Amino acid sequence: MNFLTQSPRYVFFTGKGGVGKTSLASATAVRWADEGRRVLLVSTDPASNLGHVFNVEVGSEPLAIPQVPGLDVLNVNPNAAAAAYRERVVGPVRGILPEEVVSGMTEQLSGACTIEIAAFDEFTRILTSSEHAATYDHIIFDTAPTGHTLRLLTLPSAWSGYIETNEQGASCLGPLSGLKAQQAQYEQAVAALADPAKTVVILVSRPENGSLTEAARTSGELATLGITSQRLIINGVLPASSSDDPLALAMRARQERALAHMPVALRSLPRDTEPLRAFNVVGLAALRLFLRDDPIAAADTHAPASLSNIDLPGLTALIDEAAASGHGLIMVVGKGGVGKTTVAAAIAVELADRGHETLLTTTDPAAHVDQAVHGELPYLQVSRIDPHAETEAYRAHVMELKGKDLDAAGRALLAEDLRSPCTEEVAVFSAFSRVIQESGKKFVVMDTAPTGHTLLLLDAAGAYHREVLRHLSAKSGKVTTPMMRLKDPQRTRVVIVTLAETTPVLEAGELQDDLRRSGIEPFAWVVNSSMAAAGPRDPLLRLRAQSELPLIEKVRTSLSHRLAVLPWLPGEPVGIEALRALTHPQPQATSA
Repeated sequence: MNFLTQSPRYVFFTGKGGVGKTSLASATAVRWADEGRRVLLVSTDPASNLGHVFNVEVGSEPLAIPQVPGLDVLNVNPNAAAAAYRERVVGPVRGILPEEVVSGMTEQLSGACTIEIAAFDEFTRILTSSEHAATYDHIIFDTAPTGHTLRLLTLPSAWSGYIETNEQGASCLGPLSGLKAQQAQYEQAVAALADPAKTVVILVSRPENGSLTEAARTSGELATLGITSQRLIINGVLPASSSDDPLALAMRARQERALAHMPVALRSLPRDTEPLRAFNVVGLAALRLFLRDDPIAAADTHAPASLSNIDLPGLTALIDEAAASGHGLIMVVGKGGVGKTTVAAAIAVELADRGHETLLTTTDPAAHVDQAVHGELPYLQVSRIDPHAETEAYRAHVMELKGKDLDAAGRALLAEDLRSPCTEEVAVFSAFSRVIQESGKKFVVMDTAPTGHTLLLLDAAGAYHREVLRHLSAKSGKVTTPMMRLKDPQRTRVVIVTLAETTPVLEAGELQDDLRRSGIEPFAWVVNSSMAAAGPRDPLLRLRAQSELPLIEKVRTSLSHRLAVLPWLPGEPVGIEALRALTHPQPQATSA
């Protein structure tokens, strides 16, 4: 049965970043509202782009979309939620306790974990609201990229258990009494998520091996949490046609291979397929056409501009400039699903080919840099900051350091506190700091997590930076913090990766603004998987290529002084030779 015809009240769209969750969630919400249903569309993604899709300013309270009667939208803003959470904890004691105590509590509640738990608190409030249940026929959640979503969905069980067993003291989130007051709400949220009559989780995937593998992993972990009501949507399938375009034939063959080898865990799920669209899904007109059968509907029907003789600079010039220093940190950032891992791996392979000692690493729990390289190369080392391993090592270190002089009861209490969800953030940041130090003697190419998590990581660097400076007056000698290195353009070059699509470019621009507010000036932009750079002949792909050109020009003229455009490749960019094709591409066949 098609997911549009019958669904429970709560509908979650989840999957690897960039697979089309927001487009599908938004189009579904519009479709159901047009059919007369009352719908609330909620984004729990720190990098939400609902405002771009609907061309409105989306806030933390339901906002009616005037052109779609029956549809309200809201965004769970992590920073606003954290501010409100801090005030709920600190407000009652302000003016009662000494100012230094209040300041200490505020500082304690300023970390990344507080932001996440506060956003989760808002999420459960929406999920369990009797008012929303009475008002709306459906509440659709456009969730964050997979790693963040799983953490969000795990928190109800994790925190209800943590609250129940830790009866005293405070956690890294402040007094536990503030959490105990919410325990009934958290338990109600857990029950709703696991009830097939109330909730369905729609796994969104592209017809690509990596995306399907991630969907299968998500499906298994959700099932472990008791969330078994699941569906699968394969989005972006190139329709069959009579075109003999080698690019179209290669794309279709690649998709068919991926679907034929779909992970076993996905094969038993109810499945829907959505075709690749020739247009960007932004605005109500595009949303209303998105779930129709015609993939070229709403596309510009004028003949595409010539795709030949277009100046689309490659990646080599950027690497030439970065390599001149002989060492340093190259940080590859961007929204999930834009190809950061591929771009980071291609840069690292090229640097190693030039004889530079290079470390390729990632802070992304869902990234697989070792699979991207898939081979050994002189001068290249590949590693991964594994959140689970780092957390276990951090717990062992703290237990050895702080627990050696405690009695059994004290050690048990310390061990319990180290099981709090925010321990992982501290552990990963510690590993991140160690890796940054290595860039003083070699190249470190870091593939970072999706945008929201990356900014939380940089926030942690900023907090650490402030803490170090606070104590400098009591120490002698020079101290270099991670944030100092990140702000130094001679030590760190930040490369923003995006796609030549409206929403990814807008989001990359916002990321650039956030980095600049942190004192970090991006080095360059890379537009990845460009159909315009590939030069297709297939009508649908040519229309997609045509739609890219204004966006590439916008990046070139108003967003970055340095730009590289990488073509969509017929073969998956996995392995050393395939990655070399990104830095030394063969001339693409183009058509007038």
